[in-house]
Amino acid sequence: MSSLKIGDRVETLDDTISGIVTQLAGQAVTIRSDDGFPLIYDISELVKISDTSALKVSNYEIARAKAQKEESKRGKVQRAKPKDRSAPKMEVDLHIHKLVKSTKGLGKHDILTLQLETAKRQLEFAMAKRIQKVVFIHGMGEGILKEELTYLLGRYEQLKFYDADYRKYGLGATEVYIFQNT
Repeated sequence: MSSLKIGDRVETLDDTISGIVTQLAGQAVTIRSDDGFPLIYDISELVKISDTSALKVSNYEIARAKAQKEESKRGKVQRAKPKDRSAPKMEVDLHIHKLVKSTKGLGKHDILTLQLETAKRQLEFAMAKRIQKVVFIHGMGEGILKEELTYLLGRYEQLKFYDADYRKYGLGATEVYIFQNT
C-alpha cells in the first residue's frame, strides 16, 4: 500500500465512497467525501486512486443526455398542471447514509435493493394515507437508482411522475403525483 498524503484521492474498500484526504493522524485518515461530508477511516480501509482526468463529463451533461433519451423513448412526457405542483409534498431521501447507520458489509446490489424497498414501502404508505405528492430524492450519481425508481413507478397506473422542482432539488429528485379515487 502506498502512503497517503493530504490532497490524495481515495476510495473506501467496503463502501462506495470516495473523496479527498484532508487530515492524517496516525492510522486515522479524514476524507472529505464527494458529497462534502468529513469521514474518518483507518488507513487500511482506504485505497489511493489515480486522477482520471482523461475524460471529464459533468453530472448535468449526463442527466441531460439521459433525459433526452427517455423523452425520445416515450414520446410526449405528461406534464403536471401548476395547481398540482403546489400541493403539499412528502419527501423521501433515498441516499443510503439517510437509511442506514453504516454501509459496511453491504454491496452495491444490497444498497440498491434497500433503497428500492424503501421507495416502494414509502409509496404504498403515501397511497394508503391518501398523500397526493411524494418527492423521492435519489441524487445524481451514476443514474442507476433513478432508472430503477423509474421502472418501479412505471408499474403503477394510478400515478404520474416527473423531475422534481429543479430550483429546490436540482436534477437529483423525482416527484410523484398520486391520483386519488373519488
